[in-house]
Amino acid sequence: MMNDPVLVEVTRGGIPESVHRGALAVLDADGAVVMALGDIDRPVFPRSAVKGLQALPLIETGAADRFGLSEAELALACASHSGEPGHAETSASAIAKAGLEVTCLECGAHWPMGEKAARALAAAGGQPSALHNNCSGKHAGFLCVAVAEGKDPKGYIQPDHPVMQAVSGALGSMTGYNLRNTARGVDGCSIPTYAIPLRNLARGFARFGTGHGLGPERARAAARLRAAVAKEPFMVAGTDRFDTVVMSALGARVFMKTGAEGVYCAAIPELGYGIALKIDDGAGRAAETVMAALLRRFLPLSEAEVRIVLPRTDLVMKNWNGIEVGRMRPAPVLVA
Repeated sequence: MMNDPVLVEVTRGGIPESVHRGALAVLDADGAVVMALGDIDRPVFPRSAVKGLQALPLIETGAADRFGLSEAELALACASHSGEPGHAETSASAIAKAGLEVTCLECGAHWPMGEKAARALAAAGGQPSALHNNCSGKHAGFLCVAVAEGKDPKGYIQPDHPVMQAVSGALGSMTGYNLRNTARGVDGCSIPTYAIPLRNLARGFARFGTGHGLGPERARAAARLRAAVAKEPFMVAGTDRFDTVVMSALGARVFMKTGAEGVYCAAIPELGYGIALKIDDGAGRAAETVMAALLRRFLPLSEAEVRIVLPRTDLVMKNWNGIEVGRMRPAPVLVA
């Protein structure tokens, strides 16, 4: 990792105060490399950045149609949401459609990721439930798959459960990587997470964004998930979150998803590109800056759209008195 280049610089007083190293891959669906920096063949845990790929069985098994899931519920299945009321209510709705209780969720409970949502819940004397877990929408989708397939939903988070077998199968197939021969960990929401190289992740998202190289059923499933997210971008993240802000502005032109520990993945359908990046020190702020820089580099954007992305590519940092103290910018190697 020490050989990975500096991708983001944080300045103070006109000189670099901190730097973030990392690697990134931009590929097309045939596997041709459009851009690569750093070690793109080192397996990394993609964490929540691959939720779109993990949601494919929700469509392919017929669960989404059987339970009449809305576009908001499908978008939430791809989400790391902020735990705002709309997110929790949508998770509960999907679970109820499958005839299950909220207690069936095995993702665990935590306070909403969104500070305003957490403060409001606390002020009302409430306690967080599994519905507030940022992964509750994905897990609601897993429960729907279990019921639709006639499987006992209990223990659906285990690697050998039929639901997780279907999810890992979709992930391995989309990325073209053998998950049986790679490191497996436990994600924050307790499902398995598999180490996959950025090269494979980027190609997987290029395929997800175009359908190229996929069978007709899978291509339709990917397109349906992308369309749901484009229509309901709030569900994928939340108020003022980068994923929601960008996809609210760009719609179906971009499917993007953040993951823990500085991972980010995206599909740009009109170009046929997939993007995968990893910040070595796990900094989410740097991952956002790199993704914003790549969007500006590759996508033709209007002036209004540039204004949406620009704050992440030239972030003014202020202290508690509102005085500008520095900036966070992509390193020159990222600027076209």
